[in-house]
Amino acid sequence: MSYVSLVIIGVVVAISFLFWIAKREAQKHGTGTGEEFIGICKSVIETASQKEARKESALALLRERSNLSNADIRQELRVSSRTVVRYLDELEAEEKVVQVGKIGHSVTYRLK
Repeated sequence: MSYVSLVIIGVVVAISFLFWIAKREAQKHGTGTGEEFIGICKSVIETASQKEARKESALALLRERSNLSNADIRQELRVSSRTVVRYLDELEAEEKVVQVGKIGHSVTYRLK
């Protein structure tokens, strides 16, 4: 089976799953399936844009203060420690930041 076929099957399964959730939520709330599906899509888009905005805020903080710890960023963004780790991991993968130190409280981050 080719890679393209697997991707197409994955997309069909994901969309089917979303419609199943939308139908279940529509029955719970007495609304239409389409209305619920649109609501789910809006929520996903809003969450993704909020995440990108927070990552940009973290970059802005690093521009201002050069070196920051997870705790510094967590306090400024008002998110969990794990959320900050995910954001910083993504920013590292995008080659925008560099981790200084290996583990623990001595780890800081700076712009690349």
